[in-house]
Amino acid sequence: MSATHAALAAARPYRWRAAAAGRVAAGAGLLAAVALLPWLSGTDPARTVLRARSADQNPTPAELAAVREQFGLDQGPLAHLAHWAGGLLRGDAGASWVSGEPVLPQVATALSVSLTLMLGALVVTVGVAAALCARTVVLGARRRLRRDRAGTAAAVLAALPKFLLASVLATVCGVWWGWFPSSGWEGPRWMVLPSLALGIPSGAMIGGLLDQALPAAFHEPWARTAYAAGLPPRHIARDALRRTVPGVLPQLLPTVVALVGGAVAVEKIFNIPGLGQLALDSAVAQDLPVLQTATLALVLLGAGAGGLLGVARRALLGRPLRDGALPTLHRPPLTPPRALRWIVLACALALLALVMAGLLRDPLQVDTAARLLPPSPEHPLGTDALGRDLLARLGHGALRTAVVALVVTVVSVVTGLLLGMAPRASAGLTEVLATLPAVLAGLLVAGVTGPSVWGAAAAVCMVGWTPYAAQTAALLEQERASGHIAAAVALGAGRLHVLRRHLLPAIVPAVVRNALLRLPTAVLVLASLGFLGLGEQPPAPEWGRLLSENQPYAELAPWTVLGPAAALVLLSVPAVAGSALGRRKGR
Repeated sequence: MSATHAALAAARPYRWRAAAAGRVAAGAGLLAAVALLPWLSGTDPARTVLRARSADQNPTPAELAAVREQFGLDQGPLAHLAHWAGGLLRGDAGASWVSGEPVLPQVATALSVSLTLMLGALVVTVGVAAALCARTVVLGARRRLRRDRAGTAAAVLAALPKFLLASVLATVCGVWWGWFPSSGWEGPRWMVLPSLALGIPSGAMIGGLLDQALPAAFHEPWARTAYAAGLPPRHIARDALRRTVPGVLPQLLPTVVALVGGAVAVEKIFNIPGLGQLALDSAVAQDLPVLQTATLALVLLGAGAGGLLGVARRALLGRPLRDGALPTLHRPPLTPPRALRWIVLACALALLALVMAGLLRDPLQVDTAARLLPPSPEHPLGTDALGRDLLARLGHGALRTAVVALVVTVVSVVTGLLLGMAPRASAGLTEVLATLPAVLAGLLVAGVTGPSVWGAAAAVCMVGWTPYAAQTAALLEQERASGHIAAAVALGAGRLHVLRRHLLPAIVPAVVRNALLRLPTAVLVLASLGFLGLGEQPPAPEWGRLLSENQPYAELAPWTVLGPAAALVLLSVPAVAGSALGRRKGR
């Protein structure tokens, strides 16, 4: 063990230097890509700026030339980026091309709002995660954990679209009952509903992963010894959480911290002047000074939060991680719930029935006389704002939605595994891209490929691998610090043998469970890009687009969004619950 300890200690300074260099390189590359956005899109940035200023669709050549000269657009993107960076060193980020106002006060105000909202969402996330894990913690600390969890509650909550949840909360709790304000940002009461909308799905994601990891900690020898020695259950629960939380902690970066720039839809619904809304508006208007400064704020936030989470994770694991004496977590052979098979079968049959019934109908038939009709025998799920049958659109969009989301998830998982296996090289890139809004990635990709469904898929993959890379890197570090890895190497095992027989079997199942929980998220992010004209174009009947198109009518005609949302839940629950059956059969 002394040799292992010495090797780990010697590698630590190099690891920190490599991570810092990766953060700088990734941040610089992202800022350069943002500076190229107007030129990548193939549109004249001067024309876009004039349209954002006055909605003038046909500016004169003289007006365009004046804007190009004013902002130095003829000099190219690199000259503009160098000028902006030089001013930033003097504390001046320039002025907005659209409004003419200084950039730094705008970005600072929006960042403070988004950080406050993120902290509120973090409190809700921790509360929801604690509620989902409470049963496992209580039973595990008392050695009464006999049955596995199906994970259906976490799957249902994680599959809830944040913008749909925000609309429901704003309507019910804000307008109907008047408990909290439903619009604006003036004080603590104004952050309650948006924090719930953002924190409930995030908490389900974190809680689902933690709930799956806890049984292995309660199955370790120290837990059995502590229980036999008569230690209070709260002490055992505390130590089990300390053992499992570090493996889940990196997920806070792409799940909660990323809400600073990625909560655009919720910010729009509640009329919150946050950084995500500011970044999106500046990207659409090609207001580069504002967009670059907002991107820099997200880069610094991602790097700082990633570093703090890394320090917290290593502090929780403590000396066993530093000494290479960390035991490996092995899940005990728990019995699946009796109703698990029936839950999977019922959800699968219900989804199949919806799809088959929808395929027998015309998804493109418009009937303006049947707009927003409630469910009836003629239209079982009702109609949308154009009088189209929602069941038909749901059925015809099932295959397209499932295939694209599955491809995006598989590519993201494989990319995350590969990059996570090289944590020194990928740590900085992971932290920087984890806080990058998918909408901004979509604008960058669309500038090169043009708007298309596969261009949107590439944009989601561009940022979607970060949760899996962060999880892989964390689990890899813990696994390498375990005693059986050192023993295998001492007995002559090569790198390929250790990777195939020890590291991958310990990492891949946890990453796959994470991917199954995040599967509906891929659908919703693709929908947000399509809604902005960057992905699937209308009238394609894609599930996420159905949610985006019908979200403005959620209060007037709630059935327009309930069908697609229920379909996402029916898709997510069998996947997550089926993984529990797979674990049982794999033993």
